[in-house]
Amino acid sequence: MKKYFSLTLKEIPKIAKDIAHQLHGGEILALIGDLGSGKTAFTKALARHLKIKGRITSPTFMLMNIFPARLPKTRKGILFLHLDLYRTKNFSEIKALGLTELWGKKNTITAIEWADKIKNHLPKKTWIIKFDDKKN
Repeated sequence: MKKYFSLTLKEIPKIAKDIAHQLHGGEILALIGDLGSGKTAFTKALARHLKIKGRITSPTFMLMNIFPARLPKTRKGILFLHLDLYRTKNFSEIKALGLTELWGKKNTITAIEWADKIKNHLPKKTWIIKFDDKKN
């Protein structure tokens, strides 16, 4: 069952904290919204709650960054996968790179910017987070 969230820039700090405390490992967060709507800002806020020490930037040219992280509730060590699909053309590119094999593993949390490009290929348990820049 998918979880749906819709938020504005002002709501990002609170919602990121709330979501971080619900994570157990294996979750995929599909971040959907226009350019500048808050996808990377949300990822940075979430990363703070996951105790990520590295600098979070949108991996537009790298496609994916991986960070060691820690779940807030259990302090369990996980890997945080941050993907940016802005420059991808279709799902077959993602699959050919083997990225889908990393999704949903119990020791990962995956945040995917521009996930609407592959929405029909995301697992059923994906959390959909829509950024509404019109309310900002």
